[in-house]
Amino acid sequence: MDELDTFSALLTAEGQELLASLRTHDPADELALATRLRRAHDPALVSAALAQARLRQRARAKFGADAERMYFTPDGVEQATRAPVAAHRAARLRAAGARRVADLCCGNGADALAFARAGMDVLAVDRSPLTCAVARANAEALGLADRVEVRCADVTEVRTDGCDALFLDPARRGGRGRIFDPESYSPPLSWALRAARAAPLAALKVAPGIPHEAVPEDTEAEWVSDGGDVKEAVLWSGLPDGAGGVRATLLPGGACLHSHDRSAAAAGPVGRYLYEPDGAVVRAHLVGRVAEAIGGRLIDPTIAYVTADAPVATEFATAYELTDVLPFNVKKLRAVLRERGIGIVTVKKRGSAVEPEELRRKLKLTPRTDRESCVVFLTRVDGAPSVLLGQPAGLGGSGTV
Repeated sequence: MDELDTFSALLTAEGQELLASLRTHDPADELALATRLRRAHDPALVSAALAQARLRQRARAKFGADAERMYFTPDGVEQATRAPVAAHRAARLRAAGARRVADLCCGNGADALAFARAGMDVLAVDRSPLTCAVARANAEALGLADRVEVRCADVTEVRTDGCDALFLDPARRGGRGRIFDPESYSPPLSWALRAARAAPLAALKVAPGIPHEAVPEDTEAEWVSDGGDVKEAVLWSGLPDGAGGVRATLLPGGACLHSHDRSAAAAGPVGRYLYEPDGAVVRAHLVGRVAEAIGGRLIDPTIAYVTADAPVATEFATAYELTDVLPFNVKKLRAVLRERGIGIVTVKKRGSAVEPEELRRKLKLTPRTDRESCVVFLTRVDGAPSVLLGQPAGLGGSGTV
């Protein structure tokens, strides 16, 4: 059987029975389990079911409990949008007036499912018959088949008549891994932008590391983080308010920072507090806006750390209370930490060539539970390699910066 036939077999009563029996299986016992199951089932079907069970386990981090009912391809799990991120995007499209969305390069259907759950009808398009079969099965499994039409076609040729919004997610991986040149996406960024501009409303997913100079001025560029990790960037066009500029959105809370001004803040002396902006804020070049809002300044013109003399709550950065600002010197740092009985350090770096694990080995600390802990920042202050020591300030966030 080819891949499509094998996947189709998983949707039969026998395939469903196999998948149900694997929901709580221990991967450590997989060899013995596979041997036993192959005595009663087609070996190819058993292999497919075991592979699907492994993919579902990997998918839990992105889809939660839904992963147990969903289907995946290996590339689909790797590239699928996390459920909270997809839900955020769907909510923005819905709020902007979208009622029927064309999801181009739909993959396993993560975004199509989010659009459907937000109350929109979806035309989901992909050129892979297997991927389309998986997306169709996911819509059925989650009770959304009446809102999701899956079509197997080349996205550059499909007609999207009747759709008032487009979502495009070009492939950004090739045989050698990640693709960094936007014109090497499949389809290329230039084609995707033309398709987006031809639609009343559009969202184009791109790599978080896209250069700002590659972002057209007539789009809004949004960087989204989830749990502190930057997950994606999206180029928006056709928004009702005509919003351009850049936006940083922090999930799961939904705090949002939007600005047309990406100018950097001034640098100055290190104060009592250090602020580590969220990665989405850094990618959006909005560190200056955070510094302005908390009455702070940069510790160095090229480093995305903000310092201030007083504590100010913000959801867009994590605050630390500093105890020391030292020139970078491992011997001196080791002496300071030992003098204070510190045995556990969390090492963070920005603008330093020293790797955290390398520093830990050189410090030779004794990580006992009766020892104190601290955060060590490897960075630059006014151009000089420096070490900052501190503790989390424990400030709440308002998200109103």
